[in-house]
Amino acid sequence: MGSVDELLAIMAKLRCPESGCEWDLGQDFHTIVPHTLEEAYEVADTIERGDFTALKAELGDLLFQVIFYAQLGKEQQLFDFEDIVSGLNRKLKQRHGHIFADEAEPGNWEQRKHQQRQAQGQKQLLDDIPSNLPALSAAHKIQKRVASVGFDWPCISGALDKVNEEVEEVREAINIDPHSDHSAEEIGDLLFATVNVARHLGRDPEQLLRQANRKFTKRFNQVEVHINEQQHCLKDASLAQMEAAWQKVKSQE
Repeated sequence: MGSVDELLAIMAKLRCPESGCEWDLGQDFHTIVPHTLEEAYEVADTIERGDFTALKAELGDLLFQVIFYAQLGKEQQLFDFEDIVSGLNRKLKQRHGHIFADEAEPGNWEQRKHQQRQAQGQKQLLDDIPSNLPALSAAHKIQKRVASVGFDWPCISGALDKVNEEVEEVREAINIDPHSDHSAEEIGDLLFATVNVARHLGRDPEQLLRQANRKFTKRFNQVEVHINEQQHCLKDASLAQMEAAWQKVKSQE
C-alpha cells in the first residue's frame, strides 16, 4: 500500500461509525474550516521563520485537511480524493496550455482563468472571490483580477500617489469627526491603496504585515526587558521611558 493510500485508509478508519475516533466522527465540512485555516497559517509562519525542519510536519497537517474533506465528500457521495486530484490535474493543464498543448494559448494566466470562469457561467469578474478571505488577501486578489483586464495604474508612481491622496482624505475626515463612519471609510480606502503598492512590487500584503507584526513584537519584547532592567514595571513606565527604550533597541539592531 502506498503512502497516500495508507493515509486515506487511516482517515476512513478514524471516521468509521463503529470504531472510529469520537472527535473525527463529530466533524463536518463547516467545523473543519477553522482547522484548515489554522494549518495554512502555520505553514506560512514556518516558511517565513525559515524553520524548514518543521515545515514537513506542517505540510502533513495541511494535507490531512484535504484528506478529511475528501472522506466527508466520499461519505456523502459528492466526490472522493481521486476526483480532487483528477480535477486539479485537468485545471493545471488547461491553465498551462502553452506547456501541455501543441500550441500556446493566447493571454496570460489571469486572462485564461477569466476565460474559464466565463465558460463556467460566472457573470462578473469579481463574483467568485471568497468573502471570508483575510481582508488584505481579498484586496490583493481583487486588484490582481481587475488589473488582468487593464484596470490598473501603469506604474507604481500612480499607486503611491493614490496612497498620498488617501492619507489627506483620512486627515480631512478625522479633522471633521474622528469617530464618524466617514473617517472609518477613508481609513479603509487608505489600507486598500497601500495593498496596491505592495501588489505593484510583486509582494503579498498579508505576508508583509505578518513580517511587520513579528518585527514589532520582537522590538517591544526587548523594550520590556530594558524597562525591567531599570527596575520599572512596564505598566508603570512613562511613554518617554518606553520611547527611549524603543530607540535604543532599534539602534542595536
